[in-house]
Amino acid sequence: MPRSLVNFGAAVSMTLATSCSPTNSTPRAAEAGPPPPAAQVASAAPVNDAVVAAADRGRINGDDDAKTWVIMASDFQCPFCKQWHDESWRAMLDEYVRAGKVKVAYINFPLGQHQNALVTAEAAMCAGAQSKFWEYHDGLFATQGRWAPMPQPRPLLDSLAQSVGVELATWKQCVESGRLRPLIRADRDRAAAAGVQSTPSFIIGDRVLLGAQPMEALRPVLDAAIAKDGK
Repeated sequence: MPRSLVNFGAAVSMTLATSCSPTNSTPRAAEAGPPPPAAQVASAAPVNDAVVAAADRGRINGDDDAKTWVIMASDFQCPFCKQWHDESWRAMLDEYVRAGKVKVAYINFPLGQHQNALVTAEAAMCAGAQSKFWEYHDGLFATQGRWAPMPQPRPLLDSLAQSVGVELATWKQCVESGRLRPLIRADRDRAAAAGVQSTPSFIIGDRVLLGAQPMEALRPVLDAAIAKDGK
């Protein structure tokens, strides 16, 4: 993504009861110390692969001119990510993203205990390569209760891809090739380096917020970051 990216510090807020963490361990507060310099959490390193670049751009939602980044680290199979999506995403979208105040980047943080977290991340990113990431993102959370327990969720994922309007053969080739898997793994590594330990997590300005934070908790953090960025 050829855009200026957010820098962030190590201040961490947690809502432990409403987050998914690796092997159900308790998230720990970030250790004191300086944050990674000019951390590029919203984007992978530049690549020459047009499909990877399109997928990387496709998971950004918001006005190019918005100065404030919201980095959302999530796992499509995490029930608390679905909870946050169902309860708070629409409000953030309407109040901040569509209003031109912030732009949101979705960062993949698939957890090992979720059997379908990686394949759904790949499916969504492949939809993103065709500018359909956010439609697929919404569809995955809407159908999570159906595909999460499936040993083989591909038929449902294929149906969802068709319903959001991707070119199906191209999307299938993307998913089956594993072409975007390195990008997803890089997402997780960057997020972990930034202090993310569980899903959902949000990096806003110099704050890392862990857990399904309600909009009542996010609004003051968003407003402070926007004011600091000079919006």
